This record gives sequence, structure tokens and C-alpha cells, in this order.
Amino acid sequence: MPETHSLIQQAERHCESQGARFTPIRRRVLEMIATTSGGLKAYELLDRLSQEHAAARPPTVYRALEFLIEQGLIHRIESLNAYVACPCPEHAHGFQLLICRHCGRVEELHLDDVNDQLAWRARDQGFRVERQTIELLGSCHDCLASTREQALHAQP
Repeated sequence: MPETHSLIQQAERHCESQGARFTPIRRRVLEMIATTSGGLKAYELLDRLSQEHAAARPPTVYRALEFLIEQGLIHRIESLNAYVACPCPEHAHGFQLLICRHCGRVEELHLDDVNDQLAWRARDQGFRVERQTIELLGSCHDCLASTREQALHAQP
């Protein structure tokens, strides 16, 4: 995941090229999401935002989240009902998320061949895809290594 500063700069350029307003609230919501390795839930965002902006209310957060999703700057993790920053909004195709069930880390993949296969199969069935979410839940490299190390130390 790119560092937060470069992610924000990238978002500014993206919004400017799309003619979309990247307001201070939208920027701050993206910053909060980008500085979290796993996903953030809307009410966690609201709690954090209301510490900085007393007038922050749920509609404020949900409108910002909706804008950021529409611009491809964040993704909603369906299984966690949380949001994660997108490191490459210019990649307009589908994506896949690897979610570590131990540490909560989320990594984004862009396997276009998977997306193409799914789109082809859907069209073949006369189905029009409106939204696609592929989430893979498991263990990241670091958590697997930690588990192996703990197992080695636990042996007599």
C-alpha cells in the first residue's frame, strides 16, 4: 500500500481529472482509512471524525464513503462491513481482496483473467453483473510465519 501522503496526492489528481470535488471531509475520511492496515467501519470513522469535527454525523460519513467508492479510491469489504483504501484507482477493472483473519491486514489483487472469466460466464448465462466482490479470507504470510515459529518453540 502506498504511503498515505502519496495516496492522497494520487486521489487529488484523480478527482481533478474526473472533475470531482475532493472536499476536506472526503480527504480526511480517505486519510483515516488509508492509515489503517485493515478495514475501518463507518461508525469507527464517525467516532474519529467527530473528535475533529463536532458537527460530523452519519450522513456526512456515508456521503464521503459513497463518493470515495464511486471514484474508485476505496473499496467496501463486504464480509466485514468495512472500508479499505485502493492503492490504484486508475485500475477500473474488478479486484480481489486477501483478508487475514488473524491481523486484519487487507491486500488488493488485480487478476484480470479471473474478472474476464467471470464476466464471460455471466454474459453466457444472460446475466448482467452490476457489482463484483471477491474476498479471500485466510492467513497472511506474517501470521503464518508467526504461527510456525510458535509451533517450533512449543515443541519439547
